[in-house]
Amino acid sequence: IMRIIRSSVFYEMFQKRLIQPFCRYFWDRTDSLGRPLVTLLWLGYDENNNKKTNTSNMDPHLDLIAYLGLALACILLTQGAANVPILGMLWLCQRSIMSVGGPWYGFGWETLLAELTFHLLCMVPVVQITALPIHTPVPISTIYALRWLLFRIMMGSGLIKLRSNDDKWKTLTAMNYFYETMPVPNMWSRYFHRMPETFHKFETISNHFIELVLPWLLIIPCPRKWRIQSAVLQIIFQFIIIASGNFSFLNWLTMIPALACMDDDALSFLFPRKKTSAFTTTYTFLREFGDSIHVSSIRKIVNFVFSVSIMKLSVPIVKNLMSKKQKMNSSFDKLRLVNTYGAFGVVSEERIELVVEAATSYQGPWKEYSFKVKPGDITRTPRWISPYHYRLDWQMWIASTVGIDRSPWMYNFLLKLLEEDKQVLNLLDCAPDLSKPKYIRVEKYRYKFAKPTRNDEQPTKNETKSYWTREYVGRFFPRQGILTQEMLKDLVIETQRN
Repeated sequence: IMRIIRSSVFYEMFQKRLIQPFCRYFWDRTDSLGRPLVTLLWLGYDENNNKKTNTSNMDPHLDLIAYLGLALACILLTQGAANVPILGMLWLCQRSIMSVGGPWYGFGWETLLAELTFHLLCMVPVVQITALPIHTPVPISTIYALRWLLFRIMMGSGLIKLRSNDDKWKTLTAMNYFYETMPVPNMWSRYFHRMPETFHKFETISNHFIELVLPWLLIIPCPRKWRIQSAVLQIIFQFIIIASGNFSFLNWLTMIPALACMDDDALSFLFPRKKTSAFTTTYTFLREFGDSIHVSSIRKIVNFVFSVSIMKLSVPIVKNLMSKKQKMNSSFDKLRLVNTYGAFGVVSEERIELVVEAATSYQGPWKEYSFKVKPGDITRTPRWISPYHYRLDWQMWIASTVGIDRSPWMYNFLLKLLEEDKQVLNLLDCAPDLSKPKYIRVEKYRYKFAKPTRNDEQPTKNETKSYWTREYVGRFFPRQGILTQEMLKDLVIETQRN
């Protein structure tokens, strides 16, 4: 039968018109790790041109993908429901930008967003858009998959702390430094930092308990009350992190799988009485008469395939969690559908900030570039921006910890600053008042929270205004001399060759 099908004209047309183009665009093109570069941007790639498409020509395509994702998200927001095509396109939009975003989209929460969307694909109706699809009950396989996702997030974060070379997590002193050295503090971070050391020890113990003990109540058979209480504590934990610092949308995303540990009856107090009545009625109906609801054979097959896929893709994840050489925020399948997570295995004891300076003369004066949220001006109070993500400010923090060799994007960034590129300058808070800067450099400063004055002392003018104190450490890049446009162009070309 298969030979007859393969020899038919329809099969040849199916292969030529659908399978081959799909593989050419979305499967055969891979990254350096052999993973398919799943992105809609391939549709705008000129195959007849041997040279890469000019980045300026790709901007409209990137904007189109972003606007498409925004429009689909608005449908979810207004309808309070979704279906498979909407979530499928949202997943594809997210993966399209992730595949070409490089380090700018290499954060763990980007992968988490894509994985969470993949899980929800098997939860919603195929076509119908309704908030209470009684004839499309949520598959129990998706519920357990979301609980398993939350378990992996928390357990991965907890284990990476104990397995790292940072003894501060074991001696309960990590939180003494955490708030002062986090990537992007907010206006409350300094208050958390000033708490007594006994409170910081309590924080560290609570962190280990929430990340290493409570997650087991999410996946093992236990009373419903225990599971719900564990999920509530996880949500409270995420809110505390949100209040203490700016960690993009990571903590907001982590709350979503925690909702799968509850049910409509447990969450009914959050809604008005009329809606609560509808939810409770639906919950009671599904609980009492769920077996009588007709579920199509196709959905049963999809649920079965989804369950088997999650179990199979979780095998390397479990091995990684049990390994002494645990990897953080890594993927083991080509499509990155099921991943491993973790955060802050190592906490720095001091905050080193990179300060970019430019001048029109070799002898100065040197003036600083001001970033939107990254500490710079010692008198500026940090802002609360979560869940928004200032990617450039985060990359500057990462560069300060890993060095210029592992942050080659900075060569082009510094070049654009000297060229006064408007798109790059818009990423900053403000540029120095210079007419055509010719020279640029990156300095290192040690930042600390400014100490509060005693109640019986009259604060000085500087003490009243300063939120930070800083001390010059040395040159970050270049280690000697200064940089010009010609030097940076050579570095950019050399980096592209490598």
